[in-house]
Amino acid sequence: MPHYVEPLFRPPSEARSLIFQITIGCSQNQCRFCGMYKGKSFHIRPLQEILAEIDEIPAGYRPRIDRVFLADGDALVYPFDDLCTILDALTTTFPGLTRVSSYASPNSLTTKSAEQLVLLRAKRLKILYFGLESGDDATLLAINKGFDSGRMAELALKAREAGMKLSVTAILGLAGRGRSLQHARATAEWINRVNPEYFSLLTMFQRHNDDFIRTLQQCTRRELMLEVREMLCHLHPAKTILRSNHVSNFLDLAGSYPKDRERLIADVDLALKHAGLREGFLDEVPSYQGEYY
Repeated sequence: MPHYVEPLFRPPSEARSLIFQITIGCSQNQCRFCGMYKGKSFHIRPLQEILAEIDEIPAGYRPRIDRVFLADGDALVYPFDDLCTILDALTTTFPGLTRVSSYASPNSLTTKSAEQLVLLRAKRLKILYFGLESGDDATLLAINKGFDSGRMAELALKAREAGMKLSVTAILGLAGRGRSLQHARATAEWINRVNPEYFSLLTMFQRHNDDFIRTLQQCTRRELMLEVREMLCHLHPAKTILRSNHVSNFLDLAGSYPKDRERLIADVDLALKHAGLREGFLDEVPSYQGEYY
């Protein structure tokens, strides 16, 4: 059975997936806002350990497995030939397997050529979860992302052109009050350029990132809602499913672009109107914090 080095993270949409932790930590563990892997030293697990874990899944369960998620932070960085071996083993072991997915940092995408991504897609690695965080270069520099928006777009488009689906994440409030609307507009423009299949929003929160939080003029709920409204108004991708259902968000949004554009903007306007009836609510800074680890 899989042996996990905690904490183990997965996207909400991978709740039904069997998880194999083929890397520990994140190869790009430098982002100032992120506390997910700060307690781990990045390393790639040996291939034979992974193959043994796959082989240990009881035969009776194997036909039930249709989705596999490869952890940790950017499993795509795993050496290409060995990653192919893992994908082949998954296909052989789980006859009902329909898709494999993983996080993919910009750094991990630099380790794979376009041709290699095509081959990985043919071996059922179909979905990559990509942390954009912001399309605003000033914000990316402030959080020490290590890549500017243009380079990240090139890398993301390389994956899309290889036939992979992209689920892109951005963070509301990441730029603080000073660049809130610039962050919103630039992020929308990036999404318009790349046209990912999925676009998810979470809200900046505190979790092993106290030093960064102290440097940030954190947005109030009103400012965060105006930020997301600005983003929605500038979004016009060809076809993207939008979600803001992370636990850090206080406003749930769900819809598809371009079909639901006007309705999503109206949802924010209605929320602003109703929230304004609660004295002081919109002027508070949300206080959600990661509870564990």
